[in-house]
Amino acid sequence: MIELVIFDCDGVLIDSEPIGVEVDKVALAALGLPMGEQEIVERFVGLSHRAKTAALEQLLGRSLPADWWEEYRPLHTRLTEERLAPVEGITAVLAQLGLPDCVASNSSHRWLRRGLGLTGLYERFAGRIFSGAEDVARGKPAPDLFLHAARTLGADPARCVVIEDSPHGLAAANAAGIPAFAYTGGVNPATRLTGPGRVLFDDMRKLPELLAAHPGPAAA
Repeated sequence: MIELVIFDCDGVLIDSEPIGVEVDKVALAALGLPMGEQEIVERFVGLSHRAKTAALEQLLGRSLPADWWEEYRPLHTRLTEERLAPVEGITAVLAQLGLPDCVASNSSHRWLRRGLGLTGLYERFAGRIFSGAEDVARGKPAPDLFLHAARTLGADPARCVVIEDSPHGLAAANAAGIPAFAYTGGVNPATRLTGPGRVLFDDMRKLPELLAAHPGPAAA
């Protein structure tokens, strides 16, 4: 019944979000917006760089230079090279999935190539990687990215499923009319991911069984 499994990247395929939060904490303090990790998660995790910049500008009451993030890129690069790994259990899940799949993330193609490459997953998805920062006018929480991925790969959105770990991504799935599986094993707690049309799970190794039990569009 499932024509396409659409995976988010950060926090679903690669365990990059704790690194991003750590760098954001340094960057925000330098900008005059000191925040704790949980506030950073609630405000920014899952947003595209463009959307994050817009949110920061609103909080600051001023514009940021287009390259404001470049000062913090070396720190992000160092931490990524030291710590980045696949999300626990995902490599085995992908090996046994047996369904068409793709990646649809708010991250840039530059980061998707790097993050998936460092964790050995890039070739697994090459040619089926979509960026909400670059491929559509509106990233998540708008539905555009998921609908674009389904359309490009010839899948009926009603017969797709989304694997997400952020409220923004889950809102995008809801807006697109695509059932979502919400992974609660990352930085976002289950209380932020609960909602209609969603199945919550805390261990990526449970995903094949959950997909096999998916009732299909008529019952969704």
